[in-house]
Amino acid sequence: MASQEKISVYNLADLKNTSDDAIPNYLNSLRFRQSHRLTDVRLTLGFSALALAAATFAWDCKFGFDSTKHLTAVAVALYTLLNGALALWISRVERGTVYVGTSPSGDEVRISTSVEKNVPVYHVTIEVTSKGGKKETIKIDRSLAEWFDETGRFVAAPFQAMFARGVAVIGSADPKRARVEEEGDQKEAESAGAAAYTPEMLDVLAKATGVGSASDAEATGAAKKGGKRRKA
Repeated sequence: MASQEKISVYNLADLKNTSDDAIPNYLNSLRFRQSHRLTDVRLTLGFSALALAAATFAWDCKFGFDSTKHLTAVAVALYTLLNGALALWISRVERGTVYVGTSPSGDEVRISTSVEKNVPVYHVTIEVTSKGGKKETIKIDRSLAEWFDETGRFVAAPFQAMFARGVAVIGSADPKRARVEEEGDQKEAESAGAAAYTPEMLDVLAKATGVGSASDAEATGAAKKGGKRRKA
């Protein structure tokens, strides 16, 4: 089903952000329990730096710079530390993480995404940690065009199928999506294979294998029914 909201198909950031937002919506609908620890730490560091800057401004306005210059120096140092910690947290700990949660079976799932400049390919890294502590890393690279139509609407089915079929713990939580997509791909492949051969090509293949052509087969069938082949 396609989303009613449209985005620009030429804006790579919007395509990625819309895809990122769809991940928690999908997994939470499968009864995954999302963890907000990474986001909470990032917000705490960011708002702490903002509160410190606001307090320093208020001190300066009320008491003047000369009376608060020592406090201001300390505040500047703390502000630098907080912003440095925030930058390290985003680059070293979060690492593009858009979702952390626990599956109904108790496995922890961490999903990170990225895109390269001017390349509409969605790079997904899924880290699965089982209850026993065993870790597995799965990488998926797919074109963003697979789940956005030409008008910029997000189509959920192929996006969800990518996770259901690529990650076992997600597929076990959504077996219907994985099964339907596999059956659909099989039927599509069979249809494509049948449509790829024209009657002329079938005649050539039949002659190459020593089997009568399509026209010969029709004539043989008519002969068995008692009919006679009319000469040209």
